[in-house]
Amino acid sequence: MPPIKHRNVAKVSGKAKLAAVGRLLRYIFKYYPVQFIVVLVCVLASSGANVIGSAFVGQVIVDAYLTPSFEAGSLLILTPTVASAKTAVSQMFIGVPFGVALGIMGGIYVLGIICLYAYNILMSIIGQGAQKKIRDELFDHMQDLPISYFDRRGHGDIMSVYTNDVDALREMLSRAIPMISSSIVTMIVCLVMMLSTDLILTGVVLSVAILIFFIIFFFTRMSAKFFVAQQIELGKMNGYIEELTKGQRVVKVFNYEERNIEGFKKHNNEFFSFSVKANKYANLLMPTVNQIGNLQYVLIALVGAIAIANQWTGLSLSGTFKYSTASIGVIVSFLLLSKAFIQPIGQVSQQLNLIALALAGATRIFDIIDEPAEVDDGYVELVNAKEDENGNPVECKERTGRWAWKHPHTDGSQTTYTWLKGQITFDGVDFGYVPGKIVLHDVTMYAKPGQKIAFVGPTGAGKTTITNLINRFYDIEDGKVRYDDININKIKKKDLRRSLGIVLQETKLFTGTVMENIRFGNLEATDEEVINAAKLANAHNFISLLPDGYNTVLTGGGASLSQGQRQLIAIARAAVADPPVMILDEATSSIDSRTESLVQKGMDAIMKGRTVFVIAHRLSTIKNSDVIMVLENGHVIERGNHEQLLAQKGKYYQLYTGNTIANE
Repeated sequence: MPPIKHRNVAKVSGKAKLAAVGRLLRYIFKYYPVQFIVVLVCVLASSGANVIGSAFVGQVIVDAYLTPSFEAGSLLILTPTVASAKTAVSQMFIGVPFGVALGIMGGIYVLGIICLYAYNILMSIIGQGAQKKIRDELFDHMQDLPISYFDRRGHGDIMSVYTNDVDALREMLSRAIPMISSSIVTMIVCLVMMLSTDLILTGVVLSVAILIFFIIFFFTRMSAKFFVAQQIELGKMNGYIEELTKGQRVVKVFNYEERNIEGFKKHNNEFFSFSVKANKYANLLMPTVNQIGNLQYVLIALVGAIAIANQWTGLSLSGTFKYSTASIGVIVSFLLLSKAFIQPIGQVSQQLNLIALALAGATRIFDIIDEPAEVDDGYVELVNAKEDENGNPVECKERTGRWAWKHPHTDGSQTTYTWLKGQITFDGVDFGYVPGKIVLHDVTMYAKPGQKIAFVGPTGAGKTTITNLINRFYDIEDGKVRYDDININKIKKKDLRRSLGIVLQETKLFTGTVMENIRFGNLEATDEEVINAAKLANAHNFISLLPDGYNTVLTGGGASLSQGQRQLIAIARAAVADPPVMILDEATSSIDSRTESLVQKGMDAIMKGRTVFVIAHRLSTIKNSDVIMVLENGHVIERGNHEQLLAQKGKYYQLYTGNTIANE
């Protein structure tokens, strides 16, 4: 097997992030176009209501209804009037009773609150829905990826995409996007209101805003870098935990606890270091923005007071005016508008780190989705068949227990049917997991229907690799592999693999009942067929003693069972598939000698009439094989039956007489 490698962690480019944004928007527009339009309308209404409220306090309450005047040596006196209204907003309320004006503004605020709730609820639906679609597409596509992809990437690394990266995406879609949308709309509306009121004070606000933007750029650039590094390190740490959780028995046996603790601390310290740096910049950002906003608040009040005292000439989009005591409403309005303008900047800056993190995660998600699927250019199918009057196969819909290859010819001639026999041929096969590094050299093999072929040799000789090529988990570099004289490249992979039964050295059981785990080999099998398969594999007795028998639920990969019991269930799973070709990769390696003798009888019954490929753990179990192939460094160096190979006194003789365990 090729070595598992961690993915190469590279900095996510701005171009990749923009591409991720575009793809995310496509999910939203494709599945939730109406809801998204409603969200935009609600965001505009909610933000507009907040800004109008700020303008109302200064330009309506003060200017339209309360006129400030100064008397020599007296305090400020406020007298109700509408005559001093100076701005477009205040003039809208001239002649409107004060109570009615308050009612109108109350209605606007209520509308803003309703829209606020509406767009947050809708964005939750959109965000969770888009996330669900992405998870569905991610998992669906992962089922189509070739085995070689999972060889290259650690399982913990892939799991971190489903957990950390998808969760970061959820945070962005559900929280960040609504807040940023609202903030941007609020800033635009505030800017329009300020420009229409006073250009001088607007210039003060924009000058401070530019300073804040530079500060935000620095802080977010630094924090985003460390947040992405934190997310990557979290994936590594989760993979480390997953790996060691599965290997706790080995850890205990070899007293590896202290070394594991050191390894975990190394990952945890890296995660801690990145987290501290990321949060340091992120946590300093908002207080810095707020303090600068407070300074701006003071600056506007100071400039406004000086302007009124010196009766400066003010300027707005509607023309010029003189600063006077009647302009106090403008100053009050600007104080509120400036705060409403600066506050969203801080809110946006807080979300930028989350967005950077989510987009980095999105690129990793889309990297998996964009990974080329397993190529299947086959067109020969496996179909249920029955005999016609001449003994030839005829396709039928019902299960007959017999199968035939349906071979539509590309030249347009009539489709032909041939019985599935189980003949496997290798003709000068070369193969390498990595291009340019060949691990199998000119392998030639003929397995006739019903023959038992055994592979022996030292670790890394290429035994398991040959069986992987029969399953077409990988494509060969050179040569031909034929199944019943059909090039396996022409056979649809799903049909090819359906004709093969396999028992791996590392047993994999899934969460579910014992019955369901055995039926995994043939989803159409009846309960009776499952029980018969278990009896054939000599698994029925121990299954019957389980708390609920065949309905006992297995969890944690069958952790409550012994290794030998798990192996027996795997053998029963292969038996219920009733395939013409079986591959036994160290099938009895985890079973004790007494159990092995029982299993061997079951295995002999399973193998009867089938083509069988065996990778041997104990050489004594393959003495009755029709052909034994000895491999070394990817070459077939000896072949023959047990007696012939012993007579040659070559490598097999050394392995057998030396009681060498030839496992891979």
